[in-house]
Amino acid sequence: MKLIVGLGNPGKQYERTRHNVGFEVLDELARRATAVFRKPWLAKAETATAQLAGQEALLAKPVTFMNLSGEAVARLAQKRGLDPADIVVVSDDVELPLGRLRIRARGGAGGHNGLASVIARLGSDNFARVRVGIGRDANERDTKDHVLGRFNAEERRALEPVIAAAADAVACILTDGVEAAMNRFNGLTIERK
Repeated sequence: MKLIVGLGNPGKQYERTRHNVGFEVLDELARRATAVFRKPWLAKAETATAQLAGQEALLAKPVTFMNLSGEAVARLAQKRGLDPADIVVVSDDVELPLGRLRIRARGGAGGHNGLASVIARLGSDNFARVRVGIGRDANERDTKDHVLGRFNAEERRALEPVIAAAADAVACILTDGVEAAMNRFNGLTIERK
Protein backbone atom coordinates (compact mmCIF):
# COMPACT_ATOMS: atom_id res chain seq x y z
CA MET A 1 0.00 0.00 0.00
CA LYS A 2 1.09 3.56 -0.74
CA LEU A 3 0.15 6.64 1.26
CA ILE A 4 -0.66 9.62 -0.94
CA VAL A 5 -0.83 12.87 1.04
CA GLY A 6 -2.08 16.22 -0.20
CA LEU A 7 -0.98 19.20 1.86
CA GLY A 8 -3.32 22.05 2.68
CA ASN A 9 -5.29 23.76 5.42
CA PRO A 10 -8.68 22.51 6.66
CA GLY A 11 -11.81 24.65 6.72
CA LYS A 12 -14.04 26.54 4.32
CA GLN A 13 -11.97 29.72 4.55
CA TYR A 14 -9.01 27.92 2.95
CA GLU A 15 -10.85 26.01 0.20
CA ARG A 16 -9.46 26.62 -3.28
CA THR A 17 -6.58 28.78 -2.01
CA ARG A 18 -3.15 28.43 -3.56
CA HIS A 19 -1.81 26.64 -0.48
CA ASN A 20 -4.54 23.97 -0.83
CA VAL A 21 -3.57 22.73 -4.29
CA GLY A 22 -2.42 19.48 -2.67
CA PHE A 23 -5.97 18.89 -1.42
CA GLU A 24 -7.35 19.57 -4.90
CA VAL A 25 -5.04 16.97 -6.47
CA LEU A 26 -6.19 14.43 -3.84
CA ASP A 27 -9.81 15.29 -4.62
CA GLU A 28 -9.10 14.57 -8.29
CA LEU A 29 -7.49 11.22 -7.43
CA ALA A 30 -10.50 10.33 -5.25
CA ARG A 31 -12.90 11.34 -8.05
CA ARG A 32 -11.08 9.11 -10.54
CA ALA A 33 -11.21 6.16 -8.13
CA THR A 34 -14.77 6.93 -6.96
CA ALA A 35 -13.38 7.02 -3.42
CA VAL A 36 -14.99 9.02 -0.62
CA PHE A 37 -13.05 10.80 2.08
CA ARG A 38 -13.97 9.97 5.67
CA LYS A 39 -13.81 12.51 8.43
CA PRO A 40 -10.75 12.34 10.67
CA TRP A 41 -10.71 10.25 13.77
CA LEU A 42 -7.39 9.37 15.35
CA ALA A 43 -5.36 9.94 12.20
CA LYS A 44 -5.78 13.75 12.13
CA ALA A 45 -6.56 13.46 8.41
CA GLU A 46 -9.48 12.91 6.10
CA THR A 47 -8.75 9.57 4.42
CA ALA A 48 -10.03 7.48 1.54
CA THR A 49 -8.94 4.05 0.35
CA ALA A 50 -8.64 3.94 -3.42
CA GLN A 51 -7.45 1.75 -6.25
CA LEU A 52 -4.99 3.87 -8.22
CA ALA A 53 -3.13 2.52 -11.20
CA GLY A 54 -4.02 -1.01 -10.08
CA GLN A 55 -2.66 -0.52 -6.56
CA GLU A 56 -4.33 0.07 -3.25
CA ALA A 57 -3.55 3.50 -1.89
CA LEU A 58 -4.58 5.47 1.14
CA LEU A 59 -5.37 9.07 0.22
CA ALA A 60 -4.96 11.56 3.07
CA LYS A 61 -5.66 15.25 3.60
CA PRO A 62 -4.26 16.31 7.00
CA VAL A 63 -6.53 18.48 9.15
CA THR A 64 -3.68 19.68 11.36
CA PHE A 65 -3.06 22.84 9.33
CA MET A 66 -0.12 23.10 6.98
CA ASN A 67 2.68 23.70 9.47
CA LEU A 68 1.79 20.55 11.46
CA SER A 69 1.12 18.22 8.51
CA GLY A 70 3.83 15.84 9.67
CA GLU A 71 1.76 14.84 12.71
CA ALA A 72 -0.91 13.27 10.52
CA VAL A 73 1.54 11.77 8.02
CA ALA A 74 3.69 10.14 10.73
CA ARG A 75 0.63 8.77 12.53
CA LEU A 76 -0.80 7.25 9.34
CA ALA A 77 2.56 5.78 8.33
CA GLN A 78 3.05 4.24 11.76
CA LYS A 79 -0.48 2.86 11.92
CA ARG A 80 -0.13 1.25 8.47
CA GLY A 81 3.48 0.12 8.94
CA LEU A 82 4.70 2.22 6.02
CA ASP A 83 8.23 3.43 5.39
CA PRO A 84 8.88 6.95 4.05
CA ALA A 85 9.59 5.38 0.64
CA ASP A 86 5.92 4.27 0.58
CA ILE A 87 4.71 7.89 0.78
CA VAL A 88 4.00 10.45 -1.94
CA VAL A 89 3.35 14.04 -0.84
CA VAL A 90 1.62 16.58 -3.10
CA SER A 91 2.13 20.25 -2.28
CA ASP A 92 2.11 23.75 -3.73
CA ASP A 93 5.34 25.52 -4.73
CA VAL A 94 5.62 29.31 -5.04
CA GLU A 95 9.00 28.98 -6.75
CA LEU A 96 7.44 27.20 -9.73
CA PRO A 97 5.32 29.16 -12.19
CA LEU A 98 1.67 28.24 -12.50
CA GLY A 99 1.42 25.36 -14.95
CA ARG A 100 4.63 23.59 -13.92
CA LEU A 101 5.16 20.41 -11.93
CA ARG A 102 8.29 19.14 -10.22
CA ILE A 103 8.64 15.54 -9.07
CA ARG A 104 11.43 14.49 -6.74
CA ALA A 105 12.28 11.16 -5.11
CA ARG A 106 13.54 12.89 -1.96
CA GLY A 107 15.07 16.14 -0.80
CA GLY A 108 14.65 19.12 1.46
CA ALA A 109 11.60 21.21 2.18
CA GLY A 110 12.61 24.08 -0.10
CA GLY A 111 11.11 26.60 2.32
CA HIS A 112 7.73 24.83 2.46
CA ASN A 113 6.60 24.54 6.09
CA GLY A 114 4.29 21.59 5.41
CA LEU A 115 7.08 19.56 3.83
CA ALA A 116 9.43 20.60 6.64
CA SER A 117 6.92 19.24 9.17
CA VAL A 118 6.60 15.94 7.29
CA ILE A 119 10.39 15.54 7.09
CA ALA A 120 10.79 16.34 10.79
CA ARG A 121 8.07 13.97 11.98
CA LEU A 122 9.13 11.09 9.71
CA GLY A 123 12.79 11.68 10.53
CA SER A 124 13.50 11.25 6.83
CA ASP A 125 13.25 13.07 3.51
CA ASN A 126 13.15 9.77 1.60
CA PHE A 127 9.62 10.18 0.22
CA ALA A 128 8.44 11.19 -3.23
CA ARG A 129 6.93 14.59 -3.71
CA VAL A 130 4.89 16.18 -6.46
CA ARG A 131 5.16 19.95 -6.31
CA VAL A 132 2.54 22.00 -8.13
CA GLY A 133 3.57 25.47 -9.25
CA ILE A 134 1.37 28.28 -7.97
CA GLY A 135 3.68 31.09 -9.02
CA ARG A 136 4.82 34.08 -7.06
CA ASP A 137 3.19 37.49 -7.23
CA ALA A 138 5.96 40.00 -7.89
CA ASN A 139 3.84 42.78 -6.35
CA GLU A 140 3.23 41.00 -3.04
CA ARG A 141 5.84 41.35 -0.35
CA ASP A 142 4.30 38.76 1.96
CA THR A 143 4.34 35.20 0.62
CA LYS A 144 1.76 34.26 3.27
CA ASP A 145 -0.86 36.53 1.69
CA HIS A 146 -0.12 35.05 -1.71
CA VAL A 147 -0.33 31.38 -0.73
CA LEU A 148 -3.47 31.91 1.35
CA GLY A 149 -5.11 33.88 -1.46
CA ARG A 150 -7.40 32.46 -4.10
CA PHE A 151 -6.62 32.10 -7.78
CA ASN A 152 -8.26 34.66 -10.06
CA ALA A 153 -10.56 33.38 -12.82
CA GLU A 154 -7.81 33.16 -15.44
CA GLU A 155 -5.43 31.37 -13.06
CA ARG A 156 -8.20 28.97 -12.03
CA ARG A 157 -8.81 28.04 -15.69
CA ALA A 158 -5.06 27.49 -16.16
CA LEU A 159 -4.89 25.40 -12.97
CA GLU A 160 -7.47 22.75 -13.93
CA PRO A 161 -5.22 20.84 -16.39
CA VAL A 162 -2.32 21.17 -13.94
CA ILE A 163 -4.34 19.42 -11.23
CA ALA A 164 -5.18 16.65 -13.69
CA ALA A 165 -1.51 16.35 -14.72
CA ALA A 166 -0.43 16.18 -11.05
CA ALA A 167 -2.90 13.33 -10.52
CA ASP A 168 -1.42 11.64 -13.62
CA ALA A 169 2.06 12.11 -12.12
CA VAL A 170 1.00 10.38 -8.90
CA ALA A 171 -0.41 7.48 -10.94
CA CYS A 172 2.84 7.32 -12.93
CA ILE A 173 4.86 7.14 -9.70
CA LEU A 174 2.72 4.19 -8.58
CA THR A 175 2.97 2.27 -11.85
CA ASP A 176 6.39 3.18 -13.25
CA GLY A 177 8.32 4.74 -10.36
CA VAL A 178 9.53 8.20 -9.45
CA GLU A 179 12.28 8.28 -12.09
CA ALA A 180 9.77 7.69 -14.90
CA ALA A 181 7.45 10.37 -13.48
CA MET A 182 10.37 12.81 -13.28
CA ASN A 183 11.28 12.14 -16.90
CA ARG A 184 7.71 12.54 -18.05
CA PHE A 185 6.53 15.56 -16.01
CA ASN A 186 9.53 17.66 -14.89
CA GLY A 187 10.07 20.68 -17.10
CA LEU A 188 6.72 20.20 -18.80
CA THR A 189 4.49 23.27 -18.87
CA ILE A 190 0.85 22.22 -18.76
CA GLU A 191 -1.29 24.55 -20.80
CA ARG A 192 -5.00 25.13 -20.78
CA LYS A 193 -6.88 23.10 -23.34
